[in-house]
Amino acid sequence: MKQRRVILIFLFWGFTAVLPPRPPPELLVNPWDIVLCTSGTLIACENALVVLVIWQNPALRAPMFLLIGSLALADLLAGVGLVLHFAFAYLLRSDSAQLLTVGLVVASFSASVFSLLAITIDRYLSLYYALTYNSERTAAFTYAMLVLLWGVSLCLGLLPVTGVNCLGQEAMCSVVRPLTKNNVAVLSVSFLLLFGLMLQLYVQICKIVMRHAHQIALQHHFLAATPHYVTTRKGVSTLAIILGTFAACWMPFTVYSLVADYTYPPLYTYATLVPATYNSVINPVIYAFRNQEIQKALWLVCCGCVPASVAQRARTPSDV
Repeated sequence: MKQRRVILIFLFWGFTAVLPPRPPPELLVNPWDIVLCTSGTLIACENALVVLVIWQNPALRAPMFLLIGSLALADLLAGVGLVLHFAFAYLLRSDSAQLLTVGLVVASFSASVFSLLAITIDRYLSLYYALTYNSERTAAFTYAMLVLLWGVSLCLGLLPVTGVNCLGQEAMCSVVRPLTKNNVAVLSVSFLLLFGLMLQLYVQICKIVMRHAHQIALQHHFLAATPHYVTTRKGVSTLAIILGTFAACWMPFTVYSLVADYTYPPLYTYATLVPATYNSVINPVIYAFRNQEIQKALWLVCCGCVPASVAQRARTPSDV
């Protein structure tokens, strides 16, 4: 009896040994998609506050604030697009919904990058043409930039919906499905060109700021200890932080999307795309919340008062 039991146990072990191993249970929700959805929620809430403040305050109608509002609106739509993409991916599994959400994300992030370039151009013009900056010509130029950047961004976002996608041919897919490899390559090259233009403009801005500060210091007959020297150095450091943050967020995904295709592991796409979304989280901190006028409007909205430290703070080159 014992021998028969031993033989049965041996046969059972031998049978189970040749069975294929059970595959691990699939995750119901990709953790990376949760990270993107969380980033989208934070982006939408943060930039919605900026859009609300600029929209409700009639004093914030200067070209600079219109461009900051454009940036906040673009980032707001990008955050909404990330949230919708997550919801549709797990609730409404359809190609049409995927194309719409991807198109919204592409258009929004394109408008965000273009708005950053427009802000850089505006800051350069405000320093180069300081005496005539507040003229009607400047306002007309700002409106023209807004129409152009949103028109181009909308065209880029409509490309997947109008047929420039890889749903019918998987081999044409890029690292971001359903965008084609050629479509992503155009977006990446455009980003590199815009980054190069922004770098050149910020170099010119630094030269103008340093020249102005040096002229002011000469009028006071000293340079090293003057407050203008300190604030100018702070302003140049701020410009370096702005450009460095922009490059650190977007450059990994841009370079990766140029060299990779759909055969690469999705992990690499998520690892480079998530930092790119963080740029929309940082933008309000750099361009909106540091601005003195927007700070006053925020304090008025939150508590109905403006602290003396905010109301009396003078504008310095670090605010450039």
